[in-house]
Amino acid sequence: MRSVHCYTSVSFSYLDRARVLAESVRKHHPDWTLWLLLSDEAPEGFHFDIGEECFDHVVTISELGIPEWKQWAFEHDVVELCTAVKGTMLCRLLDEAADAVIYLDPDTAVFAPLSHVVERLEQSSVILTPHVVQPETTLAGVCDNEIGSLKHGVYNLGFVAVSNTVYGRRFAEWWRDRLLKFCRDDVPNGLFTDQRWCDLVPALFEGVFVLRNSGYNVASWNLATRPIALQADGTILAGADQLRFFHFTKVNSVGEAMLDRYSFGSSEVFELLRWYRSRLIVHRPIGLPANWWMYGTYTNEEPIPRSHRLAWRQRVDLRASFKDPFLAGSDGFGEWCRQQGL
Repeated sequence: MRSVHCYTSVSFSYLDRARVLAESVRKHHPDWTLWLLLSDEAPEGFHFDIGEECFDHVVTISELGIPEWKQWAFEHDVVELCTAVKGTMLCRLLDEAADAVIYLDPDTAVFAPLSHVVERLEQSSVILTPHVVQPETTLAGVCDNEIGSLKHGVYNLGFVAVSNTVYGRRFAEWWRDRLLKFCRDDVPNGLFTDQRWCDLVPALFEGVFVLRNSGYNVASWNLATRPIALQADGTILAGADQLRFFHFTKVNSVGEAMLDRYSFGSSEVFELLRWYRSRLIVHRPIGLPANWWMYGTYTNEEPIPRSHRLAWRQRVDLRASFKDPFLAGSDGFGEWCRQQGL
């Protein structure tokens, strides 16, 4: 691969995680071009300068060319929005002539070169990694991981790699279009943001490779079949394979409980967690309000209830009356929702 571009998608509240990711990618792949995709705006007085970051470039949601992007963004909560832009950004990077594009979630960290991915991109157009790569052996594992995959998607879209081929671009454009319209956390109706869509990818597109190496996309929920082991030479194993990257999802809440459940008394994975938390402290944004997200409130700083977002999503006729649904006031969309009892 001559030109590999790697990106992640965040709000400012995940900037510490994105910085750890960039630092770890840069260590193992210094030749890659790193992009930060921001679905947010900085609060007043907060200093952010891409020239001081590990990333090479930053792109904001307003620069993606999405028509009526503020109206579109209002449909989504923060996770949905940061996910919904992933396909559009992928197409943009392929259009800019990258030989390959790799997406990584901001709450991942790379521990060894992603050599299997780079090598496979010479032959394949799309690379996906499954949540589980071997059958679970416990009832809890079946319920959490195998049934969980049936509900939320077989593949962990905290990672996807795409080569700039005809088939790679076809996938990227299809994924972009699906996410622009249907990036929703709506499991009862068969949608879980971007993940459930990619269950279809091996059936719809040529050149798709499922990377089953246990060192990729290790996370709290799949530790039972990928136990972490620290070797004397500094190598970290995940099951039988070298750990390539770890997905530190919700490390301060649900994720930590899952780590405890599936580590089966082993402390080695918690060594990774301690390291990760120490790097988050180093990279903590100074002066950023807790849980900041510009698009989480109306312009008067009142939180936007999910019921308002769902009403906006369902009532597309309202967009002619409320050009900017984020605007507060007596003539604003929020006030209309209150009058409807939402």
